[in-house]
Amino acid sequence: MSSNQQPRLTAGEKTRIAWYVARMAKRGLADDRQYGGRIDQSDLQRKVDRVLDQARKREQRAKNSK
Repeated sequence: MSSNQQPRLTAGEKTRIAWYVARMAKRGLADDRQYGGRIDQSDLQRKVDRVLDQARKREQRAKNSK
């Protein structure tokens, strides 16, 4: 699997990603943008990336065990 291809996600992984995206949207709405977008969302993006990395590793383990 290439590194830019998205893995198949379980229901739990989809739920966690949806939760993080919703939190990002909430933070985006809370930002008044008057001072140039001071809200940092990098922590939530790292969490989404971590879920995707774990899904890739899970798929790789499943592929290797066959």
